[in-house]
Amino acid sequence: MLAFTKRLAFAMAVPTVALSGCYVVPVAGDGTPIYPYAVAPAPYPAPGYAVVPPPAVSGGPYPSVLQARLYPTNDVASQTGMITGTVTNMMTGKGRFQMDYRGEVLTGEATRVSGDDRRGVANAYGPRGTYMSCDYKMNSPYQGAGKCTMSTGAQYEVHLGS
Repeated sequence: MLAFTKRLAFAMAVPTVALSGCYVVPVAGDGTPIYPYAVAPAPYPAPGYAVVPPPAVSGGPYPSVLQARLYPTNDVASQTGMITGTVTNMMTGKGRFQMDYRGEVLTGEATRVSGDDRRGVANAYGPRGTYMSCDYKMNSPYQGAGKCTMSTGAQYEVHLGS
């Protein structure tokens, strides 16, 4: 009976593993696909039926995830070294910021300064009370630089984008 149960479990597992699959779409640094995948054409309608196009979807640019690299600029920051995080640029003048600082995940937002489309401020806060404040300037929607100060006194120069 035990041998039959093992064979049955094996027989059930093999098709599950063999038939499961995934695909990978390579993306550029700004999040756009490098090799757009093909979309199957819609089938022809049956005789007597009209083709109705899908409704137009209006919307702005898609969000872009940027890498944030923080390089130490004082002795306090040198104890931790370089830090990495991400900024999701919502393409609306706002973004979401997230990074790991000494085992504490800091999350917050980035906002462009009114009257200056390139300059912005970012703030993040962690569950243990650590916080960070940054001032940055974007060269493009996908690249920028600035300075960040932590509540611990650590100071960093931040580079955004690839």
